[in-house]
Amino acid sequence: MTKLAAEVVELIVLEEGVDGFFCRMSDPGWFQAFGCVLGFDWHSSGVTTTACGAIKEGLRGRELELGLFSAGGKGNASRRTPESIVSWCEKTGLSPEPLVAASRTSAKVDSAAVQDGYQIYHHAFFFDRAGAWAVVQQGMNEASGMARRYHWTSTAVRDFVCEPHAAICCDARALTLNLVARESASTRTAVAELAREKPVRVAAEVVRLRHLALPKRHDIRAADITPERLGAILTKTYEAQAASFQDLLLLPGVGAKTLRALALVAEVVFGAAPSYEDPARFAFAHGGKDGIPFPVDRATYDGTISLLARAVRRAKLGETDEVRALRRLDAAFGARGEVR
Repeated sequence: MTKLAAEVVELIVLEEGVDGFFCRMSDPGWFQAFGCVLGFDWHSSGVTTTACGAIKEGLRGRELELGLFSAGGKGNASRRTPESIVSWCEKTGLSPEPLVAASRTSAKVDSAAVQDGYQIYHHAFFFDRAGAWAVVQQGMNEASGMARRYHWTSTAVRDFVCEPHAAICCDARALTLNLVARESASTRTAVAELAREKPVRVAAEVVRLRHLALPKRHDIRAADITPERLGAILTKTYEAQAASFQDLLLLPGVGAKTLRALALVAEVVFGAAPSYEDPARFAFAHGGKDGIPFPVDRATYDGTISLLARAVRRAKLGETDEVRALRRLDAAFGARGEVR
C-alpha cells in the first residue's frame, strides 16, 4: 500500500503540482476511490487512517524533493502534529505559525463547533513549501460504531468558523449543532459576546434554562448543564475577553459542552438560533483485504506499482508517453463510465 500510494501521489504532483494533490484529498469521492485502489475495504472506517498512513510512509525520504510534507495521524501521532510541522518548517524556512494554527483550528472546529456525535481520533495534515495545506480527519460515534470523515483545504477556507469544510463524508446524518454553519452567524456573535460577560450573569441564565421546555430539535437538555461546573470555564472566558467566536473556540478548556451551553443561552437571551442541520454529505481496482469483492491480486497490484513507478521515472526525464496513455484511459472512463 505504501509503495502504490507513493507512486500515485508523486505522479499527481509531477503532473499537476502539490495543489492537484490537495484538491484530490479534499474530495471525499476521490479519497474513497483512492483507498479502494490501495486495496482497502470501501465500507471500513480504517480506509481513512490506512490511506493517510500509506501516503505518509510512502513519501518518507521524498518530502523535500516533492515539496510535500505530512504530519499527524491517529491517536498520539495526531497530538504531535504541531511538533512535526515545526520540524519540517525548520528544514524549509517556512513560518510554522499559520500552519500550526490551521491544524489546531480545524481540529477544534470538528471536535467542538460541529457537534454531530463523532469524537475526533485521527488528524492528518499535509502542506507544501508555499504554506498551502490540506487536512483529513476522522471521528467515531461510539454508540453506532460508525465513522465520519472531515476534509479541509486552504484554498476552500475563507473563514475558519463559517462554512470552512471542503466536504464532510458519512453514511448517516442526524440532528447536529453546527456552529460553523452560515445560518449560525448570529449565534457565533452572541456566544462570543456572552463569553465576555461576567460569569454570574451567564450562570444565572443557565439556571433559568432548567425551567424552560425546550423544543425537540435541541440535541442537549438544559438539565444536562451544570452551572456550578460551567462557572470555572466562564471565568476563564471572561478573563480572556476573546474578541471573536474563533478566538473563543481556540481558548484552552473551551469545548463542546461550553459552546452548547452558551449557544442555548444565546438563543434565549438574543433569539440567535443556531443551525441544527447535519453538514455531512454522502471502485475497487485490486480487490479488498477482506476478500470483498475479491481477494487482493498481488501480481496485479505489484504490476500497477511498477507501471506507475516507471511512468514517474520517465516523466522526470521528459518522456511522457505512459502518462499520456493514463490520461487517455482517464478520458475514456470519464466519457463513458467504463471502457468497452
